[in-house]
Amino acid sequence: MRFVLASQSPARLQTLRSAGVEPEVIVSGVDEDNVTAESPGELARLLAVLKARAVVAELDDHATVLGCDSVLEIDGVAYGKPGTPEVARERLRSMRGQTGVLHTGHCLFDTESKTEQRELASTKVFFADLTDEEIDAYVATGEPLVVAGSFTVDGFGGPFVTGIEGDYHNVVGLSLPLLRTMLAKVGIAWPALWAPPKNRLEYNESEAARYDDTRGGTQRAQAAAQAVQELLPEGSSRVLELAVGTGSVGAELVALGNLVHGFDLSTAMLQHAKVRLPGHIAAADATRLPVADRRTDAVIAIWLLHLLYDSAPIFAEVARVLRPGGVFLTTTEKNDATRYAEGREPNSSRAQDSLTRLVAEAAVHGLVLDGATTFPGPVRTAGAAPIYPLVRFRLT
Repeated sequence: MRFVLASQSPARLQTLRSAGVEPEVIVSGVDEDNVTAESPGELARLLAVLKARAVVAELDDHATVLGCDSVLEIDGVAYGKPGTPEVARERLRSMRGQTGVLHTGHCLFDTESKTEQRELASTKVFFADLTDEEIDAYVATGEPLVVAGSFTVDGFGGPFVTGIEGDYHNVVGLSLPLLRTMLAKVGIAWPALWAPPKNRLEYNESEAARYDDTRGGTQRAQAAAQAVQELLPEGSSRVLELAVGTGSVGAELVALGNLVHGFDLSTAMLQHAKVRLPGHIAAADATRLPVADRRTDAVIAIWLLHLLYDSAPIFAEVARVLRPGGVFLTTTEKNDATRYAEGREPNSSRAQDSLTRLVAEAAVHGLVLDGATTFPGPVRTAGAAPIYPLVRFRLT
């Protein structure tokens, strides 16, 4: 399941991560300053809807998209992000000792069922009677300039909130209980979002049939194969491909003069791969290959390691089957490549395909980083194409 958060808020992302959910983040680009509504609550809900719809319009595949926006209301007045220190300082002075209501609009758009839900969660917030010195110091941190209402409850501003009535997470920017209810209405149980990454390796026939079209097709496969060819040792012609998928990259490598043997756990994917690599594919776990020790010159893995809980067993198996001087080629930091292309920050979680992690795990098995190149990937949303790193480890 593709679950997308249509918000650039670090607090919302962290709230989901703390609850065991790792969403895909796509920033909507909605101009919040030019949107108006009849009330602060309706403004928050409308902005959430606009964010979700803007992201849905850019999708090329089914997804469940969550748009959120928060607005603080005090005495009927809506307070969004102040933007400048002067505005933040003025607002905080008017808010001290007051009680406000933090409204967070939630819009959940499920493209599979074509349903859109628009909900509002509101929480009462009690503010401390801040001194001018405290306000100046708080504004100097920069935090109140970029958050609704000029305060946070989960950061530097936490000590200045004396109490809340309602959902704490809603004040942070996203109501988890409300989101759980909204997901249930489109048939998604909350625990389904906790599904381990290994589930992403399982494909049914429908997914396998459209896999190439949704991943860049022949153009992407050719770019990946050319990058692999660049790093293959001279004279090496026999290649083992882990997670061969539909065999699109393997077929391009064959066209470049290599003999490719592909392994995968997905029966649906292998049905397509056997057409492209007849007689040279097998159903096998990448950590238990049906290959004798020290029999292989090159092993490749294109977009595999980022899907795993633990990439260490892959390195152990690769080191077993490689001859001394043999190489392991793998993509690295896949998700961050897409995030950079879309102008977003890198993922703060420790991905299994991060280069630092791979270098450390490879060293344990006598594999040393000694080469690298890149190749372009398909554009998933508006913007530049991601550039994927491909690195080479050599068995010493």
